[in-house]
Amino acid sequence: MATISNLANLPRATCVDSKSSSSSSVLPRSFVNFRALNAKLSSSQLSLRYNQRSIPSLSVRCSVSGGNGTAGKRTTLHDLYEKEGQSPWYDNLCRPVTDLLPLIARGVRGVTSNPAIFQKAISTSNAYNDQFRTLVESGKDIESAYWELVVKDIQDACKLFEPIYDQTEGADGYVSVEVSPRLADDTQGTVEAAKYLSKVVNRRNVYIKIPATAPCIPSIRDVIAAGISVNVTLIFSIARYEAVIDAYLDGLEASGLDDLSRVTSVASFFVSRVDTLMDKMLEQIGTPEALDLRGKAAVAQAALAYKLYQQKFSGPRWEALVKKGAKKQRLLWASTSVKNPAYSDTLYVAPLIGPDTVSTMPDQALEAFADHGIVKRTIDANVSEAEGIYSALEKLGIDWNKVGEQLEDEGVDSFKKSFESLLGTLQDKANTLKLASH
Repeated sequence: MATISNLANLPRATCVDSKSSSSSSVLPRSFVNFRALNAKLSSSQLSLRYNQRSIPSLSVRCSVSGGNGTAGKRTTLHDLYEKEGQSPWYDNLCRPVTDLLPLIARGVRGVTSNPAIFQKAISTSNAYNDQFRTLVESGKDIESAYWELVVKDIQDACKLFEPIYDQTEGADGYVSVEVSPRLADDTQGTVEAAKYLSKVVNRRNVYIKIPATAPCIPSIRDVIAAGISVNVTLIFSIARYEAVIDAYLDGLEASGLDDLSRVTSVASFFVSRVDTLMDKMLEQIGTPEALDLRGKAAVAQAALAYKLYQQKFSGPRWEALVKKGAKKQRLLWASTSVKNPAYSDTLYVAPLIGPDTVSTMPDQALEAFADHGIVKRTIDANVSEAEGIYSALEKLGIDWNKVGEQLEDEGVDSFKKSFESLLGTLQDKANTLKLASH
């Protein structure tokens, strides 16, 4: 008889029929039937103890039992926050979430997740099998079961980061969870999904992730206006970033709240993917000038994004919001892993250090910077050089906005594929469970 313990090795389906998931006419299109979720979901009572075992890196290993890592000691990550005001976050989440404890002790101050991260975590680990079996046996449809798995991880991780959230009075210590990637072109559906996900997770330090697609810019405004903190993701261009800032400011102004201090946001500006695409374009152009610009576009654009951040969060309009307790929408550097092995392994962290920013790093980038990163303010050290690189790329015929649109489309498509693949994998597991029970 098959058991849940060996279900993780089943072949992974690449898609799932959207008609197989139950839905409600009241819920947004392609959004999970959250009414099937237990409104009383709560995080498990997490112990703040973990086994002390020596490991060679900061990586979290998804496992079924036991945390990993050693007791905390002062690291470069502590210096990053305390000396330069940048919060290091971890771009990964898996079970057991207590594996995050060594990272917290070593200076990590928040966690980001996305559909691709959950696809990897749930499909490659046995740690989710017991809960999934219980959900399937209770009659949950596949998408509802998926969201219950996700909600538990987010709640448990939020519990671990609550001390940081409290110590910083809500400025840090967040865990991010993204709305369904199927909603990237659905304005109202995204608003409803964000509100319901915020309600079901029910944690003060959760960020609801909303993509910065054109249809979702109004969604960001409405969700902020509803008093929900938001991580705006998949930002690839200066123009779209400015629209994101305006949506945040508009939302704060429309909220009607007298105290805005608990409504916060980060704007996730993607970095390495910009160079991946730009380098291909520059190699196609092939001139010495073009080839010399490889590996420089992403950091240059990020530096100009920070300049825009400084401009937008100053002046009379912003000062009026500050009087009500408003906090700046911090820039968050995402996609910080280096895709080209010829580049420095800290290329998308070291040049982007500045106050009131966040750098979310996957294992590779986190380990590299913790090991040999240099802590100093760099983000606005060479703004004129960044402007020169930005202009030089334009003169070569590169349209920054079109690059951003292409990367956005690719990002949304990637998350959708991860989401559908995972639902397919879960369906296979559920089918095996049903066969085993007969």
